[in-house]
Amino acid sequence: MDVPAIETLHFEDAPSVDSAPGPRARELLEKQRRIDSSAVAYPEDIPLVPEAGSGATVRDVDGNTFIDLFGGIGVLNVGHSNPYVLEAAHEQADDLVHSIDFPTEARLDLIERLNDIAPPGLKDQNRFVFGGPTGTDANEAAIKLAKYNTGGDGFIAFRGAYHGTSSGAMSITGNKKFKGHYTPLLSDVVHAPYPHPLRQDKAPEEAVDHALEEVQAILEDPYGGLANPAGMIVEPIQGEGGIIEPPEGFLQGLRDLATDNDVPLIFDEIQSGFGRTGEWWAGEWYDVTPDAMTTAKALGGIGFPLSGMMYHEDLDTWGSGDHAGTYRGHVVAMRAGVRAIEYIEATNLLAHARELGEAIRKRFHEIAETTDSIAEIRGKGLFIGVEFRNEKGEPDGDTVDAIQDYCFEHGVLVWKAGRHGNVLRLIPPLVLTEALAETALEIIADAIDEHAD
Repeated sequence: MDVPAIETLHFEDAPSVDSAPGPRARELLEKQRRIDSSAVAYPEDIPLVPEAGSGATVRDVDGNTFIDLFGGIGVLNVGHSNPYVLEAAHEQADDLVHSIDFPTEARLDLIERLNDIAPPGLKDQNRFVFGGPTGTDANEAAIKLAKYNTGGDGFIAFRGAYHGTSSGAMSITGNKKFKGHYTPLLSDVVHAPYPHPLRQDKAPEEAVDHALEEVQAILEDPYGGLANPAGMIVEPIQGEGGIIEPPEGFLQGLRDLATDNDVPLIFDEIQSGFGRTGEWWAGEWYDVTPDAMTTAKALGGIGFPLSGMMYHEDLDTWGSGDHAGTYRGHVVAMRAGVRAIEYIEATNLLAHARELGEAIRKRFHEIAETTDSIAEIRGKGLFIGVEFRNEKGEPDGDTVDAIQDYCFEHGVLVWKAGRHGNVLRLIPPLVLTEALAETALEIIADAIDEHAD
């Protein structure tokens, strides 16, 4: 198949909303409330009942069509139902779907292609492990790898972090409410400050110095509190925390401290990686290479569940079976992942993400001139956060809720982030076109004009 241009991927009528949710959607939402788990969350924010997706657009069961700036929380980097990726997935599914960790061409091809796009410092000197379908699984693997190699049992993580839903991953996650019902978790995790100049009311250099001093004290102060550190895990750009970009010097400072204290530095690239920021990996923006790097979400091509971890070959000390998982051989997802890398390269989506992301942030700066509610606009590539504050300077989650509702009613899917839900988060498929982005931004601008102070 020829590689389709990104302009050909989308539903032509997007956005087009008659009434959302419509009658069929309301029926299915009610059925879900009756028979599905009470843990279901997303329909509480957006009552969407999707039926089909194409590129950066989604159609619901009532025929309403939306521009998707959500992308399944960063899963659909090459778009919904990308035909170039689906062709390979269909062919693979006819032959073999599940292979545990027996070698297959798809598995080995994906590992080789991941090495091709590995950051400097890991390229040609890494190993890759698959362990399960989710990003949580990948972070659990990272915890195990660090413990296995160091003999330690404690971790340094960061405030504002999100790393997953299992006991280990929740331990290194910052959100206390999220994990409060499930303690005790890992026995020794210390959360250091992640530099957030706006929230901390500090200059960027001061915020970095403060954070690094805290990390250094945890590692080196005889009374620092963490007796047996196994590793340090950080998002190079925080996602759920509010699309927080670390100021210059923070990640390099962590790299230096990890090296000096002989603990592995782990980057969680699950949301920020695989091209999301306009580089293959967000850490590349800062010229910092970790010892290990977790990935998931977009790794499975177009939504197939797949996760894994790339780590420096010096850490490859595991024996046979020391890390395992039934779904470490999802061959269809692996074939789709290879095709997704090919598609990103063939259509130059990294450059597209950088350029379109810059244009979107520029448009938000223009919108910010019309309101006092926008406190900061952040992000790289198509990983964008817009933080809202009220007239008292306090986080304004209510306004972001209202903007999200307005956008849904007018055919645009957006999401939220941040400690207080006061960050409008845009993580669209990288195949979003300039025309779709402009249309969506007009709707977002109208929403802000109507609901912001």
